[in-house]
Amino acid sequence: MNPDHTHEVHCRSWVPGSTTHADFPLQNLPLGVLDESGGRIVVAIGDYALDVQAALHLQCLDDLACHEQHALHAHNLNDWMALDAHARRRIRHALFALLEHGNSAAQHGDRLLLDPRKHRMALPAHIGDYTDFYSGIHHAMKAGVLFRPDNPLLPNYKYLPIAYHGRASSIKVSGEPVCRPHGQVHTDEGPRLQPSARMDFELELAMWAGPGNALGDAIPLERAHEHIAGYGLFNDWSARDIQAWEYRPLGPFQGKNFASTVSPWIITADALVPFRRSAMARPADHPALMDYLNNERDQAQGGLDIQLEVSISTSTMRDRGLPACRLAQSHTSHLYWTPAQMLAQHTLGGCNLRPGDLMASGTISTPDHTGDGSLLEMTAGGVAPITLPSGEQRAFLHDGDEITLTAYCERPGGYRIGFGECRGRIICAAGRP
Repeated sequence: MNPDHTHEVHCRSWVPGSTTHADFPLQNLPLGVLDESGGRIVVAIGDYALDVQAALHLQCLDDLACHEQHALHAHNLNDWMALDAHARRRIRHALFALLEHGNSAAQHGDRLLLDPRKHRMALPAHIGDYTDFYSGIHHAMKAGVLFRPDNPLLPNYKYLPIAYHGRASSIKVSGEPVCRPHGQVHTDEGPRLQPSARMDFELELAMWAGPGNALGDAIPLERAHEHIAGYGLFNDWSARDIQAWEYRPLGPFQGKNFASTVSPWIITADALVPFRRSAMARPADHPALMDYLNNERDQAQGGLDIQLEVSISTSTMRDRGLPACRLAQSHTSHLYWTPAQMLAQHTLGGCNLRPGDLMASGTISTPDHTGDGSLLEMTAGGVAPITLPSGEQRAFLHDGDEITLTAYCERPGGYRIGFGECRGRIICAAGRP
């Protein structure tokens, strides 16, 4: 798909302050859900949120087909995700027209616009299943060196997108606290039950499944992009000491299943069209792609041009009035596999994806240490703690530490769209089991 009129640089909205908004100008139009009345679909525009149900009630979206309007009347975005790519694009066009400067809907601004800061956000969809990929090759290499110094990158990594199935029930929306988990850890005296002492974050991209496929069918790579409805930010909280003891031979379990945090706004696949880029170039000594993972269009435009950041705010920093400290900057160009390749691999054996299923990219790190997507990498496994502006040191996260992920896309001479925040604060472990 090529950019259309909704991506033009000079477009502006009647919503105050939205034209120059760092995250949510008219060209973005991300969807979310307010946690009230069982769930209420809204669209971020500037510092406001368009109440989509109010817009439907005022007949501002009557040009949409009945099934498209029905999807927007729902209490979450699963029905919207179930629509095909053409229908989702028509909804984007209708919302764009409603909010564009000169539309008569401006006279109903007091009925259409809400202040999202005065409302709680809910998870944007019911998440039936969640899969975490391992597509950040630099994270895979650095973590591999710590766990398997003689064999950091396993041979299969270069042949197929690696993933494991995680726990959908413990995914939280941004802003909810994260309780430090108990678990078994290995000590010199043997295994021991205790609260994790090595809590970590992971900087990841969330990918929300669209219509999906029937059980037994596979989604081919050339159509996979149609089945990704949108994107967000994802923090796959990790208890490294629990993980290190349990992960062989079957992989992560309690070191990962206690909590993950996802951002509340879904940045639609259509909004990201101008920010498509080529897939990561494969080094000359890496094997050629198998045919089912190789598509000319995906290699040319299957990547994403998204800047990523992670910051920390400790209890001490907040008490002293210090701002959050940026820990790292990374970029989605460091993903070894494209989102479409990940989805195609997921369904290759006939696994059925359903609207609202969530896939995460895996930790996205840079080749150097300026863009480490986890403390595991920043501190060499906890051996070399980092020092914060408050003078505090961190090998891993303490109670009260708040991690915030942010992201944006921007082109010189163009406009900028953002993803909002993916934020979570560590709280002390609950009573010992």
